[in-house]
Amino acid sequence: MQALSQKVPSISFIGAGGPKMQIASLSQQKKSSELENQEVSTTNFHQQTTDPHHPIQQFENWIEESAVVGLWDVLKKYSYFRAKFSQFLRQLQEEKPKAIILIDYPGFNLRLAKAIRRRKLPIKIFYYISPQVWAWNKNRIPKMARLLDLMICIFPFEKELYESSGLPTIFAGHPLVETIMASKKEAPSLLREKNLLGLFPGSREREVRHLFPVMILTFKEMIKNQPHLSAQAAAANPVLATMMQSMIQEAGVPISITIGKAPELMQRATFGLVCSGTATLEAACYALPYALVYKVAWLTYVVGKQLIRVPFLGIVNILADHLIVREFIQKEATPKALAKESLRYFTNPQAGDQLGKQLTKVISTLHGQGAYSKAAATMISFL
Repeated sequence: MQALSQKVPSISFIGAGGPKMQIASLSQQKKSSELENQEVSTTNFHQQTTDPHHPIQQFENWIEESAVVGLWDVLKKYSYFRAKFSQFLRQLQEEKPKAIILIDYPGFNLRLAKAIRRRKLPIKIFYYISPQVWAWNKNRIPKMARLLDLMICIFPFEKELYESSGLPTIFAGHPLVETIMASKKEAPSLLREKNLLGLFPGSREREVRHLFPVMILTFKEMIKNQPHLSAQAAAANPVLATMMQSMIQEAGVPISITIGKAPELMQRATFGLVCSGTATLEAACYALPYALVYKVAWLTYVVGKQLIRVPFLGIVNILADHLIVREFIQKEATPKALAKESLRYFTNPQAGDQLGKQLTKVISTLHGQGAYSKAAATMISFL
């Protein structure tokens, strides 16, 4: 949104996303309104372009409500999503934007794209952050090619998959990787603490409830034989930190908590237990040796097991096309198994060095030349 605003100062945004998007939308619409007022005054119209009967359009922050994973969570909130779908479609029909940018979230967004086409709305449909259909249903790619005007992907292998179906596609580079690599150049790297285990149970309450108890018991298992080890857990916010502290006290295990400092902990820890998702890519950027941990509701796991068509869950392993990071999924994510894997890296520093180098090699394939700017420029060229 910021890159688009820099290239087209008069642009404005409506829609739904997270709190930072909401702030960016309001800020940009105020700037756009001020710009229009300046232009109008130079032509001697001397009138306010902000009509009190048509206030600045709101950009909705729906990230907490919409952040669901798996079939069971979706079914529980079906009426909510149905109402939101109708609301967004009505908003598109009324506002008639030049384009819509769909970000990941295929279960909702691809249905919305289909509804836009069915109603013949004159809206360009861009998709940024490709849904991982290559992992569970490649047959949807030709259908997506008929619905979308442009795909902007963040993994290099996705470009060929979509272009082969006739969908214009660019690989813009991975924005998270670019951001982390840029910050690493600006700040001095931290030294790894040889006895420190990093725990990264995720940024959502559901993830923490599923994973953190297992991580606590893993560390409890580890210090039976290695009492000199220490552990720190990364909490995404104070609310999750409070929940995690309660779990730690109940277990009676000496684990400290940091809030909002996951990148720092990823640089200091010798080994990490990381929730499946973006955090695994972040850990790879910091060359942190880690194991992927994943537990979800039973129904979600059963359905997912039937759908997934790739041999690995972790994106690092998918990009490498072989197992680099051990994956502990569902029943395999036991304290004993995780403790055994973790202790291997504390007793064998060479193993950690080797894994760190492999992670760095994989991450090097994701660099682009200004991912956000390239994505914005491509969208503008399509308009």
